[in-house]
Amino acid sequence: MKKFMDKDFLLETDTAKELFHNYAEVVPVLDYHCHINPQEIYEDRKFDNIAQVWLGGDHYKWRQMRSNGIDEYYITGDASDWEKFEKYAQTLDKAIGNPLYHWSHLELQRFFDYDGVLSSKTAKEVWDLCNEKLSHDDMSVRNLIKKANVTLICTTDDPIDDLKWHKLIKEDDSFDVQVLPAWRPDKAVNINKPDFMEYVGKLADAAQMEINTFEDLKKALANRMDFFAEKGCSVADHGLDYVMYVPASDDEIEAIFAKKRNGEELTNEEVVKFKTAIMLFLAKENKNRNWVMQLHYGCKRDNNTVMFDKLGPDTGYDCISNEAPGSQLADFLNAVNMDGGLPKTIIYSLNPGDDELIGTILGCFQNSDAIGKIQQGSAWWFNDNKTGMQKQMTSLANLGLLGNFVGMLTDSRSFLSYPRHEYFRRIMCNLIGGWVENGEFPYDMDLLAPIVKGISYNNAIDYFNFDLEKK
Repeated sequence: MKKFMDKDFLLETDTAKELFHNYAEVVPVLDYHCHINPQEIYEDRKFDNIAQVWLGGDHYKWRQMRSNGIDEYYITGDASDWEKFEKYAQTLDKAIGNPLYHWSHLELQRFFDYDGVLSSKTAKEVWDLCNEKLSHDDMSVRNLIKKANVTLICTTDDPIDDLKWHKLIKEDDSFDVQVLPAWRPDKAVNINKPDFMEYVGKLADAAQMEINTFEDLKKALANRMDFFAEKGCSVADHGLDYVMYVPASDDEIEAIFAKKRNGEELTNEEVVKFKTAIMLFLAKENKNRNWVMQLHYGCKRDNNTVMFDKLGPDTGYDCISNEAPGSQLADFLNAVNMDGGLPKTIIYSLNPGDDELIGTILGCFQNSDAIGKIQQGSAWWFNDNKTGMQKQMTSLANLGLLGNFVGMLTDSRSFLSYPRHEYFRRIMCNLIGGWVENGEFPYDMDLLAPIVKGISYNNAIDYFNFDLEKK
């Protein structure tokens, strides 16, 4: 029997162990997509206790606590931090097979030097240990990032953001991790939302211009994209229900925008036509700036209306959607390609059933502009577990070139989440090592080492054109 989560955790063969320990483990982390707060990085926040850094805002953990029948008072309510932590520890007692079990223990090992097991029996011991360590200056936010060997972070930022904190971090010579903004214009796309016109007003203020037409809206967005580019942005991220393609004339889109301005109800067809038009515009602008365009889709959000009314969005009530027509994704990419060419594009679907679909679409639009120009993104959100990662990488290997994959993204709001990259790398090395030991790929470290180091770190540097040294 193997020891619980020892140095060879998830590594089943000698080749897997060699690939991980000699190559994957030693390269840094490049966090090209996350949701951490740049203000907390600049201010170098210190956390009072483990619950603050672990449970504040982490809807992954909240969902499992609810599945364990825990009252909301101990999840997002007014219970003490200790009570919330204790309830989470109780939940882990039942979390066999869940990635949260592995993530939590990797974080305890890497940041707190705790090699035991967190459970309802050890909760107080772990609470005291972690809190004592968090009281030290070397456990501030910046030091947590450095401990995780992170070289660059891309946050997620709205077009109206003044990017104040990014500017201050860049000017601070005492911190050498790059923290760059990433463009996330979802609120300018979601014309179906009741607060859309209120947001347009805020965008007009940020761009210092009036927005009375769809043409004005495009000019304001381009204005803000230029501002983001000046602050180092080279990555766009789009959260969509699905990638839609229902084209319409300029006059139709202007009429739809005017109808919304006048407070009239839009039909579903009008909404889809507007979203198609604005995404076609944004894709072209991404290409013009040589930005990487990320398309995240396949999520049905805010399903529990009772709890949404109490807690708002991003609180653990989202699910996978299977209403993403692959034909429209292909048609959208084709339309962009015909109108000036596609930017580098990473496609993520929350539905793992889309893996093979995406894998075949990628091959339709690859060219010599870049190695692996069109990518399938890492197994995302509900899929960033052992099964999901293995499936995504196997599908990508079957239908494309796994060796060009840009690898893992953190996609987290927690500063302790970086061991997820280690988790991914162990799974990746085990998968590749298994193929080697089964005679499906030669045991040749001159071939294998660049693949493993590339997927872990180096490919992303090349793909995003980040100014970093490869390892």
